[in-house]
Amino acid sequence: MYYGNPKGGLLADTLAGHTLVESSDIGDDALAEISLILEMHCNFSISVYKDKCMKRRIAIRMRSCRCLDASAYCNVLRQNSQELLLLKKALTIHVSQFFRNPSMFEKLKTIVLPPLFQSTVAEQKQLQFWSLGCAGGEEAYSLGILLHEFFAEDILQSPVKILASDIDDDILKTAVEAEYHEDRLKDIPEDIRENYFSHIGSRLQLLPSIKEMVTFHKQNIMDVDTFEPCEMVLCRNTLIYFTRPDQEKILRGIAHILPSGGVLVLGKSETLVGDVRKLFTTICPLERIYRRV
Repeated sequence: MYYGNPKGGLLADTLAGHTLVESSDIGDDALAEISLILEMHCNFSISVYKDKCMKRRIAIRMRSCRCLDASAYCNVLRQNSQELLLLKKALTIHVSQFFRNPSMFEKLKTIVLPPLFQSTVAEQKQLQFWSLGCAGGEEAYSLGILLHEFFAEDILQSPVKILASDIDDDILKTAVEAEYHEDRLKDIPEDIRENYFSHIGSRLQLLPSIKEMVTFHKQNIMDVDTFEPCEMVLCRNTLIYFTRPDQEKILRGIAHILPSGGVLVLGKSETLVGDVRKLFTTICPLERIYRRV
């Protein structure tokens, strides 16, 4: 039973006397059916993601639509293309902010980036960095600001290219526009905010000089054969959504494109798994920073 409106049901009628669905109410069969609908209509598979995470986010959309069970929600998905898009966004979107976990960026500045530049400046070789699962571009642009602010001379001798990828088209459009609400900049020092952003109404626009440092593209993280060689990969708070076998597949793909001495940065709640651990040494255990052997 669906009581929502075509734009997602946030203003739906109250269902007196009924308890709205929780993630624990979504069985494996229902999850499989929702997955099939997404694959058929959006060419998007959730099979590689953790069931618990997917069920939790699906339950949020079901409550927004005021659906009492998974069967009702499947009917909504078959009839409402807008809800399909909203569900896909709910399953893929990752909220970020500039200089998230400032201590990690401090480690990049002091112990990670200097050796990378030292190894390439003499050869005048381009360094390529990659923000994997970039969301709205905050992480990639933060890296650009860090490089511009503290490694300006190094960049002149050894050019830098920052890649940033995500699976969601809409979030990539947001990233390219580089306009943000104040809450995305709460960890930025005031001088950085003043030097690298300008006000456009209630939003803040990133300077073109930093925008030009980053190249955004759509990419499925499971397509490891499409990964490009890089000297450093930031893959933070992305692996936690995937099953362990697929985490290992992704990490192997990253290890394959990193040269000896290349750097991998994970989120604080993530770690290396399986035999992939043999491919890296630890630079900073607290910040989950690793070096390719």
